[in-house]
Amino acid sequence: MARTLTNQIPLGFKAIDFKLTDVVTDKKVSLQDVTKKNGLVVMFICNHCPYVVHVIDQIVELANEYLKKDIGFVAISSNDVVNYPDDDPKKMKLFAKERKFKFPYLYDESQEIAKAYDAACTPDFNVFNEKLDCVYRGQLDDSRPGNESKVDGKDLRLALDYVLDLKKIDFIQKPSIGCNIKWK
Repeated sequence: MARTLTNQIPLGFKAIDFKLTDVVTDKKVSLQDVTKKNGLVVMFICNHCPYVVHVIDQIVELANEYLKKDIGFVAISSNDVVNYPDDDPKKMKLFAKERKFKFPYLYDESQEIAKAYDAACTPDFNVFNEKLDCVYRGQLDDSRPGNESKVDGKDLRLALDYVLDLKKIDFIQKPSIGCNIKWK
């Protein structure tokens, strides 16, 4: 299991528009469709990565909590499905239904959106404020497969609470760690 970290790029960049297919509804979804009044979380995940599997229940729980607070969520998979068939859109749909996603799970077949967001790993989290400026690009929490840290989403929760309170994030943003995106 390769350990890849989130690319550390300057914060403040604007959320990049997209129009990708939601594997559950088979409809095209854009940035505007998923953005809520208080902000947005754009996550790059996949089905097979052990890092994602380790935290997916917490991601869903956290999303369910903050969707009610008018923060949008979207998950995007950009993996090469030819070499990684577990990430095929049909399996993505099953994964989303089994985990009861209340947010779109989009397939980035061309990988252009992952490149536009400079995504590197799964999971990779980008938090945008109400102006769609990126204010957080870091980990969910300290837990990893095989360590003893609790899966509680504390880092991402803290970032979202700052967004809701309109506070500037003033804590250290630790990069997410996961499997690298499977490029074509």
